[in-house]
Amino acid sequence: MKPPAENRGQTTTNRGQTTISLANADASSAGSGKLWSDPDLSGHGLSAEGDVNLSPRRRRYETAHVGEATRAWLDRDSAAFLHQSLSTPCMDTLAESDGIWLTDVEGRRFMDFHGNNVHQVGYRHPRVVEAVRQALDTLPFSPRRFTNRYAVELAERLGALAPDPLGKVLFAPGGALAIGMALKLARAATGRHKTISLWDSFHGASLDAISIGGEAVFRRGIGPLLPGTEHAPPCDPRDCRFRCNGACDARCAEYIAYMLDKEEDVAAVVVETIRCTDVQVPPPGYYRVLREACDRHGTLLIADEVPIALGRTGTMFAFEHYDVVPDMVVLGKGLGGAVMPMAALVARRDLDVAQTMALGHYTHEKSSLGCAAALATLDVIEDEGLLARSQRLGEQALVRLHRLKARHPLVNDVRGIGLLLGIELRHADGRPARDAAEQAMYECLARGLSFKVGQGNVLTLSPPLVIDERDLARALDILDESLAAVETAA
Repeated sequence: MKPPAENRGQTTTNRGQTTISLANADASSAGSGKLWSDPDLSGHGLSAEGDVNLSPRRRRYETAHVGEATRAWLDRDSAAFLHQSLSTPCMDTLAESDGIWLTDVEGRRFMDFHGNNVHQVGYRHPRVVEAVRQALDTLPFSPRRFTNRYAVELAERLGALAPDPLGKVLFAPGGALAIGMALKLARAATGRHKTISLWDSFHGASLDAISIGGEAVFRRGIGPLLPGTEHAPPCDPRDCRFRCNGACDARCAEYIAYMLDKEEDVAAVVVETIRCTDVQVPPPGYYRVLREACDRHGTLLIADEVPIALGRTGTMFAFEHYDVVPDMVVLGKGLGGAVMPMAALVARRDLDVAQTMALGHYTHEKSSLGCAAALATLDVIEDEGLLARSQRLGEQALVRLHRLKARHPLVNDVRGIGLLLGIELRHADGRPARDAAEQAMYECLARGLSFKVGQGNVLTLSPPLVIDERDLARALDILDESLAAVETAA
């Protein structure tokens, strides 16, 4: 049951869906940025991930939207699961996912422009579902020491898609595990253990992954992390430590080269080719500097493309935009076609040097179901022309976003590559508009659009590559309406 309409300020979209404006909800405690001055929250860096499940605004959203059927499931979920930031407690209960849509137990539908970046081919793509069904009927599990045709064909396929000298593959059930395999292989191949990675980066939530990651929400309060994990400033022209004044001149990459010169014994530089959380797209010179510095010192360059490979940026691998080939690339998320957990490490052929070590050794390492889903996903990307579609729709969306920027004072910058789009919100004095970003997210959710907030103030849109142009246009309309509501409330 939903709360009575007279208490909820209902409006209606052109799809006939009930929505609610949150701009004036609970005015006594909203809107002034109070959340972000609360030391219990801001002191833990939670705003970097945007979707704070301890937020007062989250509670107000639930009060306005969550009925009895949903609340019953949320209460059971909260009682059964260990609580953690950004996850449990949850905010809604899903009943169905299909294409670009999520449907909750009360029948509300959301266009999913987040999807944890697993949904390049959308949800329940019939070819992916059928491939998994066939594997389930014949080989539901493949124990270690045995291989299977799905695993062999997928390894061959990925090795052929990746440019030389990449070509050797290992699989894992998730991206963080594949990052761990890359770190172990770097140690085995170089005889060194040190790494350089970037502040504000995300490489997974496991202990080794947060050691090279750079977000406080995952690192703080955990205790000792992996030794030798050095960090450098990221490529972020709007908040550049080297004062590039908004136009990156690759001095941040030159600083990493300087670190390599000083350390001399670094095993690997680990970078997100394009930072997904807030859509930071380095200039071409950035990776030329890194590649040359790594080659000079015998350091391996590891590209983390877990959320952005497989067409998200308009190319199969994001590093293809830079005319540079890393020594390893890590894939995940969308590889399983939004059906199966699946990740892969693709490495240089000559790095096959760890025969006596267990780099992965995971129970589901050569998952017949996961590999079948991945093969079907690659077929869909190719046969439906999703790389070109991502480029074309992304360019169209950026045109719309630039128009939106001209209308909304809160929007400081828009950027994107393929169907990975970012809208950065700042106040007139340049401060990150974190509270406004959270409010915009809930305004959009109320109108049927879900997305991620990255680094606290960037609305990050990553829709399925199969999205219809009309749905993409409607999503940007919702964003426009929601920003107007936020600005009016302010």
